[in-house]
Amino acid sequence: MPEKPEPEHSSAATPDEQPAAPASRVLDPRSLRGLAHPLRIQLLRALRHHGPATASQLAERLGESSGATSYHLRQLAAHGFVEDDPERGKGRERWWKAAAQGTTFDEALYENPDPEVQGAVEVYLHEIATIHTQELNTYLGTRHQWADAWLGASDMSDFTLHLSPERLRELDARLHALINEYRDSEDREAPDSQRIRMHLHAFPQHGEN
Repeated sequence: MPEKPEPEHSSAATPDEQPAAPASRVLDPRSLRGLAHPLRIQLLRALRHHGPATASQLAERLGESSGATSYHLRQLAAHGFVEDDPERGKGRERWWKAAAQGTTFDEALYENPDPEVQGAVEVYLHEIATIHTQELNTYLGTRHQWADAWLGASDMSDFTLHLSPERLRELDARLHALINEYRDSEDREAPDSQRIRMHLHAFPQHGEN
């Protein structure tokens, strides 16, 4: 499948708030095994969403021990997902930042016969699905805090189509391209602008035609 336009985490081809970082890191078997751990995925997500942080700060944010976050940050660094932030690392604590804005999942990983790789694929995909569910539930639980304009603008739609794999790839690519058009013209300075999260899920389903 051709690489898609830098989603934060994508099983089809893991936006974020660090324009200086490269657009996307393409996963291979080794790097996937290095990332496929629930806490590592959460750490990388936190650095992409909230910017550079120390292990202690990330531990407090995620409800983990600083020893655990320090260890897993070092593992992420060994695989090139995070790196030191030299602008902040002047004190005793080490500051970390994401090394890329997104992560791209190479379709060839699905076909890799190595059981360890397939186990990492399962961990990675299920963790991303869990994050998406948590984000949506958080919004639903706090939507009363948002103005009516946001309630009307938000969307929870689902569609059923009958497509070939090739046509689904085409649809995915067009949707990603459209989203990137809006990313390229973000109105961050608008007084009512907010960070928007979009989840795109497309998958085959057994059933009647």
